[in-house]
Amino acid sequence: MSIVMNHPSEDLTFMTPLSQARAGRLTEFLATSPQRHKEQRVLDLGCGWGELLLRVVEASPTARGIGIDLDQPAIEHGRKLARDRGLADRVTFTDGDAKAQPDGSADAVICIGASQIWGPPVEARQPLDYVSALRALRKLVAPGGRVLYGEGIWSRTPTPEAIAPLAGRPDEFVGMGELIELAVAHGFQPIQVHEANLDEWDEFESGSNARYTRWLAEHGTGHPDADGILARAAAKRAAYFGGYRSILGMAYLALVAV
Repeated sequence: MSIVMNHPSEDLTFMTPLSQARAGRLTEFLATSPQRHKEQRVLDLGCGWGELLLRVVEASPTARGIGIDLDQPAIEHGRKLARDRGLADRVTFTDGDAKAQPDGSADAVICIGASQIWGPPVEARQPLDYVSALRALRKLVAPGGRVLYGEGIWSRTPTPEAIAPLAGRPDEFVGMGELIELAVAHGFQPIQVHEANLDEWDEFESGSNARYTRWLAEHGTGHPDADGILARAAAKRAAYFGGYRSILGMAYLALVAV
């Protein structure tokens, strides 16, 4: 029997380590366009439930948003959020192919933690393919177009304990400086550079793991599946608190295409 778990959206606002304050600055960047009097098309690739996309559309009355992800429960949650906030006529969520978007088809693009769309799948345990992602994102916008690229980086030299629960290799990610130069080499200039802080990471990891606590509180530790849930929760805690906490970072690059 499969175990039915709550979706992370029950305990998280964003499916990434991101505070309300930082989200506000990034929303303002994406919603501010030199052509605000014209309809703007905003793409969110690997959107999850698209909280940031919804905020950008809310902040820009001429904007229309499209969120694309393969996580069907997340897509359904995004649609509900759009309905609840009166945005269903301006924001579309779909489980289509994020790679199928035509060149030059967006005024602004959000891509957070989704570089694997254009590179090897996570299961391949290969170095993250930042270059393919940046090339693809640059093609989606004309000069002056805005891109928010959020991706994992090493905040400091990875330890064996940090890499073990990830891809198991020290070259999985690059540092912030190298990532910025990769973006510049592929047609962008940064206008804002952010890195998630430890409070944002702790909130994100706690929210991601809260569903295990909720399940155990509902079903009890005497349930036949409880040992499996306890093991999952313990593994997640060990991976973060005993592994990549303060070593794995999340960069948010607010980029302008040039």
